[in-house]
This record gives sequence, C-alpha cells and structure tokens, in this order.
Amino acid sequence: MSSELETGGFPFRGDYQENRPVFTLGYHDSKREQPLSELQYGYLLNQDASELMALHHFKSRVFKVVSDHLATLKANGEKGTSEATANRADPILLPLTPEDTGMFPSQAVNTYVAYTSPWIDLCSNDPVIANISRQVLNLEINYASWCGVKSIIITGPGRDASKDGGSQGIAQYSRAVQEALTIAPAITILIHIAMYREPTVGTQVETLSSLNGEDASKSSGEDIDIFTTWDSWHQIRSVCKYNPRLLVALKMPRVVPEKDLQNRWFCEPLHYLTFGPEVFQKNKIGYPSLTKSHQEVIFAYMRLKNAPWLLLCDVGPDVRHITEDGKDENASLTEADFPSLEEAHKPAFRVSTESNVHCDYLRWLERQQPPFSALETPILTNFQDWLQSPLQPLSDNLESATYEVFENDAIKYDQYELAIAEALKEWSELKLPTSKPGVVVMAVAGSGRGPIVTKAIKAAESTGVKVEVWAVEKNPNAYVYLLRQNAQKWGGKVNVIKTDMRAWKGPLISDSPETGPVYGKVDILISELLGSFGDNELSPECLDGIQHVLAKPHGISIPQSYTAHLSPIATPKLYTDISARAQTDSNAYDTPWVVSLFSLDYVAQKVPGHPRFQQAWEFSHPIPDSTLEAIAARRSGGVVGGTGGSMAGAAGANDHNSRFCHLTFVARTRGVAHGLAGYFESTLYELKAGPNKGRKTEISIHPERIDAKSKDMVSWFPIFFPLKQPLYFPADTELEVSMWRQTDDTKVWYEWLVEAWTWVGPSTRVKVASSELCSSRKLACLM
Repeated sequence: MSSELETGGFPFRGDYQENRPVFTLGYHDSKREQPLSELQYGYLLNQDASELMALHHFKSRVFKVVSDHLATLKANGEKGTSEATANRADPILLPLTPEDTGMFPSQAVNTYVAYTSPWIDLCSNDPVIANISRQVLNLEINYASWCGVKSIIITGPGRDASKDGGSQGIAQYSRAVQEALTIAPAITILIHIAMYREPTVGTQVETLSSLNGEDASKSSGEDIDIFTTWDSWHQIRSVCKYNPRLLVALKMPRVVPEKDLQNRWFCEPLHYLTFGPEVFQKNKIGYPSLTKSHQEVIFAYMRLKNAPWLLLCDVGPDVRHITEDGKDENASLTEADFPSLEEAHKPAFRVSTESNVHCDYLRWLERQQPPFSALETPILTNFQDWLQSPLQPLSDNLESATYEVFENDAIKYDQYELAIAEALKEWSELKLPTSKPGVVVMAVAGSGRGPIVTKAIKAAESTGVKVEVWAVEKNPNAYVYLLRQNAQKWGGKVNVIKTDMRAWKGPLISDSPETGPVYGKVDILISELLGSFGDNELSPECLDGIQHVLAKPHGISIPQSYTAHLSPIATPKLYTDISARAQTDSNAYDTPWVVSLFSLDYVAQKVPGHPRFQQAWEFSHPIPDSTLEAIAARRSGGVVGGTGGSMAGAAGANDHNSRFCHLTFVARTRGVAHGLAGYFESTLYELKAGPNKGRKTEISIHPERIDAKSKDMVSWFPIFFPLKQPLYFPADTELEVSMWRQTDDTKVWYEWLVEAWTWVGPSTRVKVASSELCSSRKLACLM
C-alpha cells in the first residue's frame, strides 16, 4: 500500500473537498503474493495497495522446518522449553531467498505498506513455535527496512490476556513487537487488531500452531468481554513504552459495539480502519453497504486531525488479471483506464470499473458526512491535541498576535457586553449611588488591546447610562495601542493608565500642590484574567490586589465568580507527546498543559451522586472585608502561623486563595487514565432584583454546559494535568482525585494525586493503583 502518497486515495470533487473530511482508501489482498507490476500499480495509482512480505514458498519452508523439528522431539520423547537448556536446540531459520519474497528495492517500495506473514503465532505457548514466529518476524522486518519500506502491518494477537491463559502469549507478543521496533528504527509498525473479538468470527489463516494441535485462531463461540482486545493492545503499547512509531490498524466488526468501546478506540493512535467482506451488507439493489452504526463510527473517527485511512481487505478491485503485456484477461481496457501522472494528480480523476463497487460506495459515503462546523476550521483543527504551556500574563508581556487570537472570539465579548449592560441597567433601575456624581465609573483591569473597553462603551450606549471608562494595562506595548485606539476609535472618551493593576490607586480626581493627588473609586471593575482552569492565570491574586479601588458597598466585579472542574481522561497521544518531551524537558510531566483535547476518552461515567465532570473549587469577587483585614494583618506581621505560605517562610497573605478538593469518579469499565482534564465556568453577572432576579450571564468551557452558556466560544482550550505513569484500573473502580492550589505569597502552583479503589465487599474497598503526587511548583505562576 502506498503510504502518505500525494495522490493516495480517492480524490474529491472541488465542491465538497474543503467542507468534509477526506477519505483515503487502500487495499489489502491476502491472496496476492506477487508484488504489483508497474502496470497494475498504475491501475491502482489513486487507490493504494498493501504488499505481503513473503511468498508461499517461504511459508512452506518454515512449516517444514517446524514440522520436522516437532516430529523429532515427539519421536525422542522430548519437549521444547524456554526455561532451561533444551536437549535439542530450536531450528535457526536461514535468511530470505529470492524465492521467499517478491519485494525488492525499487522506486516505489517506500510507498508500500508491507504486511508480515499472517501465519506466524507470536502468542503461542509452545516455545518452539513462539521462537520460530519471532525469527520470521525479525527476518521480515529487517528485510523490509533494508528495502526502504516505511510502514509494516503485523497481524494482531490470536488470543487475549484475560482469556484462556493468554497472558503469557500477550507478554511474548509485546516483547516481539518491542524488539521489531528496535530492529527497524525507521519503520512504523501497525498492529492489525479487532475492535473486539466477535464470538462467531474467526480467521481462516492456517498458523504454525496448527502443527502441534494448538489453534488460537478458532473462536470459542461464547459471549465475550468486548474490552479484551483493547486490553491486549494496551499491554503491547505499554511494553513498547508508548512508542510513537507504534500505531493501530483497527478491524471493523460486523456488529458495532457500545459507545464506551468506540470512544476507547477513538483516542488510540489509529492509522487504518480495515473492512473485510463480512462487514458489508447488500442493499436492496445488491450493492455493498454499511449499517448506520458503522457509518456513525466512520464519521466520528474521520473528524480526527490525523484521520485514519480506510483499508479494504479482500474486497475491491482485483488487479491480478491484468497481465504484464497490458492485457486484461477479463476485459478489454483502453488508454482512458490508465491515467498519466499529471491526470492522476487532478482532483477530478477517478478509476471506474465494475469491481470498484465497494470503493464507489465509500466515495458516496464520503459525501454523506456532515459538513465541517464553524469550530472545525483548519486553524482550530490544527490545535487538536497540541500541547501549549499556560500563559503567565503577570510575569510576561503578551505579544500582539496573542491578543489578536483572543479577540477573534466574538462569543466571549458578546457575553461580556451583555453582562456589562445588565449591570449598568440594574444599577440605573435600583438608583444606586455612584462614586462620581452623575456617572457610573467603570475600569477595565488588564485591557490588552481594548476589546472589552469597546464592549463597555457599547453597553453604555445601548442602556443610555452615562459612564466614565478607565483602561488599566501594564504591557507598555499594548499601552501604546490603547492610546491609539482612544484617539481613533473611542473619541478620547477613555482614560488610559499604564501600570500594574495592583499598584493602581484609582481614578485620579484632582492633583494640586496643596492636596496632592486625590483618587476616587470604581463602581464596576471589569477584568479578562481567566485561564483554562479559571484561576490558573492568577485572576484571584490580581483582583484581590485591585479591590481597594472598588466602591463600597455596591461595587461590582465582572466576573463575579468562577469555578474549576475536573474529569479523569485517557489520552494516549498526549502521553506519548509528553514522554517525548521529557527526554529534553525534565518538567514535562509536571506542567499543566493547555490543549484542545480531542483524541480522548472520559473514563468516568455519569452515575447518581458522581457526575462525569465535578467541581473542584470556586472563587468569588469582591472578597469579604474580613478577608481583606486578615490579609493586612498577615502582611503587617500581626498574625503568625497557619499553613501554606506561612509555613514556607512567607507571611501567608495569600493563603485565602489556596484550595483543596477531593473528588470521587466512577469507572464502570476497565481502562487507563493518563491525567486530568480541567475546565472552568464563570458567572459574569447575576441580576440582584426584579422579576429576573438570579438570571446569570455566563461563559463556560464545561463540555456538558458550554452549548447552553456560551456556544461556540473558543477563547479557552481545556487544561491537562498529566500523570507520570498511566494508571490502569479494573471495571467498577472508584477513581479518587485529590488536588491542591498552593501558594507561598510569591507564586501559585498545583499538586494532584489520583487513586483507584475497588470494592471487595459490602463495606470494604482496596486500593488497586495510585499515581505519584504530581506538582507544578517548579513551573509555578509568579505573582
């Protein structure tokens, strides 16, 4: 199969190519041993084809070696062993010969996806067969690498660890794959494995195990646990340490399983979805088709940034009848059937023959996909599962391009405008006193390039409330831009101040030699300091530092409150990426990463009393006067002791912003957790009176509530708290998450711990797994 060809797969018509995911199709013919001729390859130029590594000659040679050796052992009353020195050494296979393989170095070989011999049994409990199988695999992998092959498929294990004593076999298989990755450091290895092992579906391939009466390929026909093949895959990739060159070729089943298993495979490194003839059904007019459930799975998986290719196995066009002299034994062909290279690159080109009915169906299915949504633009899609370090806006000055990205989110700023308008309108209706006669004084703390200043002015105009607007910004470059905006866009209505918001003394009322500067108060304090976890960009510390300018008792903070939420997730891709970074970055596992989570599985289920997403903590503004008094007392040295910052040698003035939560999640199915997904919600403003009292203007990235509160908002990606080691847990496990927000008065960091508990009696639990205590202290946000 040609891998990553520019022309690979079936092309699209221009009218929908940019609006739907592209299907890239390929073929695997298990009966074809000889490699494609150039003519045959040209026939499939836009359709890709796999290449079997070894021919029947090699199979016969290996079978004879094994059969003769087993017969000799039996005749002498001996057995093969891997636990001691055998009386008779296992055979050593000779290298491949020209009669054993049809693959040789060529210009096209690096476009092939090779397929190893499916008749080996790396899982065999017979040490002789396991040894010979591993030798065959190593010979083929090594030779494919020498030829220049870039990708190779290995038939998945014939048994699973949780069934029929298969743990030994899976251990052997995993070790063999790990060895293969070492032998060929430039080859990508794909494990061809079933989504689940269907009771009535077995392989027809005769394996080496048939020589000793052991046949792992036969299905028992009984009901099975649908997670066993995923268990096997998890063991393989764990032994291989999440090697980025180890991918999945996932066999689609005849019957689509429950969503939990679909989601589990969704987050794995899928490179192919494979379709055998048993998966297709015939429609009313006799053409192949897939069930609605199959279509939904394909549509979901094709939304991945690196969408899997669709591999037709033993279905589709048969090119074996095309002879070397260009004649088709079954039909006469014309020049139109064979494209030039230039034509093959054109999107409108397609090969159409009667034998392509499966391909035609998949082309049709391709056009039935829902179009890309407004949130699936190429820019946003490219951010899928891409690790980003959190911003440190207090210690760093953001670039203009960063501000520009945020400003493209109309939803967020519309919600801010609505919240400001609600606050102004209610202030006017309640006839509340203002800090300056005749006007409501508003300040935007951390104005950036001024988008919220613009919204504040619009809100005042729409409500008819007279306002005085102050824009406070510490970034000297953004300050210059704000001055320009004030001159060109705001008509000089805004008072622009360059300072850290915590050092601002308030609106300047007067300044004379006699009295010196006199500062007023602010009625509405607006800020845009929220991070992916709500508080992770130090919004609490910033707003505490500027609260002294807020008028009492009616002063309003927008936002008024925000909450942080957590859920344990499986995300092998992120764990693989972080593991790679850890080779050069010792803090990779300790970093709370901002990431557009997509290839993930929420491992916890929603059950009564235990939601899938749970609130960790909350911050509200303004903070009570009693808290302000306690802060002042600590800073003055009047209070000593306590925890947090005071125990770290500091005054403990920020201890009121420390937090702790202990959450219990329920996992009904077994799985693995790679970390915690973090989200936030914020109440920008809540009406205090009137018939709509309690109505809130909110923003949210909570997966279950974002559509109701701020649909299509994209300013914030979730945050990901990684675990240093994947945490595997059995079915019906309670995952307990402990998290701390820590501070020492100069910085803020997080610590997190995940434990897995399972019930062994009506009132007894045992711990089956636990993560390390993870900490981001070395990467703490500086205050």
